[in-house]
Amino acid sequence: MKISSIFAIAALSAEIALTFAKNNNHAVANTRTSSSLQQPTKETMFGTFVNESELLKTSSFPIAPKQLMERAREILAPAVGLGTKDGGACLADDFEFCAAVVGPIGKKEYLGALGSFKLEDAFDISPNFFGMGVDPLQPNRVWFFNRVKGTHTGKFMGAEPTGKEIVYPPQIHHMDFNADGKLKEYGFYTADRRQGNTGGLGGAFGFMYGVGKPLPIPECQPYKRSFRFRLLSFVGGLGQKLQKKKKD
Repeated sequence: MKISSIFAIAALSAEIALTFAKNNNHAVANTRTSSSLQQPTKETMFGTFVNESELLKTSSFPIAPKQLMERAREILAPAVGLGTKDGGACLADDFEFCAAVVGPIGKKEYLGALGSFKLEDAFDISPNFFGMGVDPLQPNRVWFFNRVKGTHTGKFMGAEPTGKEIVYPPQIHHMDFNADGKLKEYGFYTADRRQGNTGGLGGAFGFMYGVGKPLPIPECQPYKRSFRFRLLSFVGGLGQKLQKKKKD
């Protein structure tokens, strides 16, 4: 990066930080919600919950929440394996997989990708699902968490079995269904990258990193702030300090 570019970024960051600090109270005081689903009693973005049961009662989606969660559990069960054990019969024709890094990819590519990893041949895996619920604002969607643990018992990506326990960060998953109960979309995201021993990575990337065989791309490495982000953070902090000194 050229020196002139660095100074330009620094100047812009300082201006943004100073402007934000100057106008922050004014912005907060004038914040309003336009949502018809919630009517806050005071000027705040915190503390207001939707009425989930009432929203789900008025849903036009033909599958009731209880039955939808039962369907999600069926698809997660070993006999179906998210479409990998039933030949994709549980997946809609327009199914897409979309996670934090990978996707969206279609049904054929999704089944081919999962089949190529053969994770069950290399790891003794406990998925540990919990916290399942239907989204009251999108009633064809089921959310749930898991905390994967796996023991490295077979050869994987060229790495001989080590017996190492791979502990994932918590992940949040979503399943979208169509009116016929077919899975229309599936994806997952790391919820807390500081937990576990996979460098904050989820999915197959977590197992790759756990055995010391990550792919040589940034997406398969633990998160690291870019130089520009570090520079902006530094200058932004400097701007806040200068504003504080002005107030003092």
